[in-house]
Amino acid sequence: MPETGVEDAQAERQSLRFLLLYALAVAGGAVAYVPFLTILLPVRIEAMAGAESVAWLAYLAFAGAIAASVANIGFGWLSDILRGRKPLIMAGLFLSSALLVALTAAATLELLLGLLILWQLALNMMLSPLAAWAGDTVPDHQKGMLGGLLAFAPAMGALSGAVVTLPGWIEADMRMIVVAVLVVLCVLPVMIWGKPSAFPQLMQPNEIKAGDEEHSRPRRIVVRMWAARLLVQIAEAALFAYLYLWLRSIDPRIADSHAAQVFFLVLLMTAPVSLLVGRWTDRNDRPILPLGIAAAISALALLAMALAPNLVLALAGYAAFGLASHVFLSLHSAQTLRVLPQPKTRGRDLGIFNLTNTIPSPIMSVLTLMLVPIFGFSGLFFLLAGLAGLAAIILLSARPVGQTSQIGA
Repeated sequence: MPETGVEDAQAERQSLRFLLLYALAVAGGAVAYVPFLTILLPVRIEAMAGAESVAWLAYLAFAGAIAASVANIGFGWLSDILRGRKPLIMAGLFLSSALLVALTAAATLELLLGLLILWQLALNMMLSPLAAWAGDTVPDHQKGMLGGLLAFAPAMGALSGAVVTLPGWIEADMRMIVVAVLVVLCVLPVMIWGKPSAFPQLMQPNEIKAGDEEHSRPRRIVVRMWAARLLVQIAEAALFAYLYLWLRSIDPRIADSHAAQVFFLVLLMTAPVSLLVGRWTDRNDRPILPLGIAAAISALALLAMALAPNLVLALAGYAAFGLASHVFLSLHSAQTLRVLPQPKTRGRDLGIFNLTNTIPSPIMSVLTLMLVPIFGFSGLFFLLAGLAGLAAIILLSARPVGQTSQIGA
């Protein structure tokens, strides 16, 4: 009775309590880096480096990305070997929070660089096992809902940035301390009260017969998803790092608090949209189609940003890009857990997939240093639009995926 089997599988659901607490913990990870990397660090660099701020921001982004790449793979692999995620999550939580506070004492750009690298190592000690934990605990038919809940994470990160930069609210030297406290408050609840239900099938490797015509199909989908995310992330990383400086280039009256508020409002719209699209994905078992559409919208929005003649139209273009790209990234993070077939190396493999989050920073830094001094930000956005458009083609041209079993779930 196949229908009964499907109903039984659908009945095996992770508790909503765990999903919500897990999403809050992931939001804590976003609170740890979003306000720091988008607002607090650029403001600090602008004050310390002056006219060289774009170059120094590129240098720090490059070094931080290398550290994050190595740490994410290494600590994910270590959590596989230890067969436990929580000890590393806890250690990374407190080490990264302490280093975030220590960054307030950096008096030179060189010291700031060194502390940034250490902070990236500690942060990914927390983030890598945390990402793998979802693969251990959330059934595939809830991955879309998980992706929708994960969309609240960057919104929470942006909200924290908007709050800590409100004029007259928190002194500059206290901002990173407040951020560190918020991170601890977000991550600790799932560590204490999270107690997820066990799903042994999530820890069983997928076995595909060598003669099966579908044998290479999951691998092709993994490659397509990896490449598409890399291309979209290059564009997202550029806006992530240079949103504040780009807005200042259009209107010098823009303050750090304005940039933080814009970033938060865009991400606030992203969360409910991602949740709705994620639920649609679960009901229709179509994990790839929404990703391709979101990548295409991102490309069109980048073109609008490149051509925008004034601040109002520039912000409208950014709103469309922020919405589409963050829907893409949130849903992609959850669906990636479906296409990685080996639970025993899930942490390591997610670390390799995480290269699509870290590699774009050095690529973006090189592109920015090459294009912005000559063509301005418009030239950069034209190129990024092409990359996002290529991502859409890669995903939309993929063979339609219907059943979970056909994608190496």
